[in-house]
Amino acid sequence: MQRLRPWGLAKSSSIIKPFSPPRHITSATAPWRPAAVLDEWVQKEARPISLRQLTFFGRTLTENRLISSANYVRTELPTRLAHRLRDMQTLPFAVVTNPHMSHVYDLYYRAFERLRRVREIKCVEDNEKYCKVISETLQEHLTVIPRLAMGVLECQGLMRPQEIDKFMNTLLRSRISRRVIAEQHLALTETFNAPWHFPNAKAPMDPNAEFVGEVFLRCNAREVVNACWLRAKTLAEEAYGPDCAIPDIVVEGHLDATFPYILTHLQYVVGEILRNSIQAVVERRPTPDDSPSPIEVLICEAPQHVIIRISDQGGGIPKEIMPELWSFSKGSRSQAHLRNLSLVPKMAATMQELRLPNLSPEPLTSNEISKQSPLDSSLSSLTSRPPNLRLGVGLPMSRVYAEYWAGSLEIHSLEGYGVDAFFQISKLGNKNEQLSTRASMDAV
Repeated sequence: MQRLRPWGLAKSSSIIKPFSPPRHITSATAPWRPAAVLDEWVQKEARPISLRQLTFFGRTLTENRLISSANYVRTELPTRLAHRLRDMQTLPFAVVTNPHMSHVYDLYYRAFERLRRVREIKCVEDNEKYCKVISETLQEHLTVIPRLAMGVLECQGLMRPQEIDKFMNTLLRSRISRRVIAEQHLALTETFNAPWHFPNAKAPMDPNAEFVGEVFLRCNAREVVNACWLRAKTLAEEAYGPDCAIPDIVVEGHLDATFPYILTHLQYVVGEILRNSIQAVVERRPTPDDSPSPIEVLICEAPQHVIIRISDQGGGIPKEIMPELWSFSKGSRSQAHLRNLSLVPKMAATMQELRLPNLSPEPLTSNEISKQSPLDSSLSSLTSRPPNLRLGVGLPMSRVYAEYWAGSLEIHSLEGYGVDAFFQISKLGNKNEQLSTRASMDAV
């Protein structure tokens, strides 16, 4: 069998610039892998899915539908992993032999080998075994985000920033896509096995009926904002101390706007923006006695979209930082972020994992969304990180989440005054997951 080193040199050496790293970067020795198997899976195309399709499929759950879901996931996961492995193989060799990049590559390849060998799911027992494999893989891959971020920061100068950001965005979109379909299937399996699922069961009806798997059918924009605000405010009070005045929040507009969405995605984006706004307002006050200006949230509902605008008077974003706002390679701030990322071995990229030692680990508290989906999809119990630890990935990750379901995230800064953040959400749930920056066709 032909054997090939897993990574190749870039097609053009013009992207490699002279580089003198400020620290020693240890190279990882890449293992040899068979190429033929990966080539076979790379030839397959991923099949995107929409929130509406996820909801429709899980509404009336039968054994046949559960098995069909399992086989869809069984073929999609190794296909999507194969494309990302091939992307990594086309990077400059000096980049992918970075120990952090090598760690991610090895995780991906082991997962690919494990998942591609799973045979067709034919019964509920087969599905139970497959769900165990999926769960173990999700837990193993909690190290991916911090290791990718550290690898990117250490490899500055080996690739152009635009190419690094494109690579990171593609990898993170793919990561979200794999977790979405895997966690949705795990949630559907748990629903199928629940005693209330069967018509003759004596147990009460499911208290989480607003969920179809991981999809929350009636996300209320006001409820989500208020719940994220309570969480962000509590984190800020713990971080800044009891004597620090935290700004109030004013929520206006279409307060009853609802839409289907994956709750952890929504919470992460809204929570990240609110945390940044609180931090900016608190740190801008000339004296502790000054009353902080409120953070204003405007919810606008249109026929096909919901837009959440979050405005603060925190002084805006310095002009020299604006070009780096959405970038994973942070230029002059990279060393501080690299040190902080080294303190975060695992990261699920959810708001629930932001936690301080003396802070209650309870999830977001709100009448509407404190209910948890059938599966703890965020796996936040396995990860925890201080909220005031600046990692440099919050806004870039938020944009990836926002664009994943064909939405958008934009920030307009008026330096010296404040910031307006616009989070646009597709409210109909009929948009395919965006697996790349190229727009996909709408779902039927």
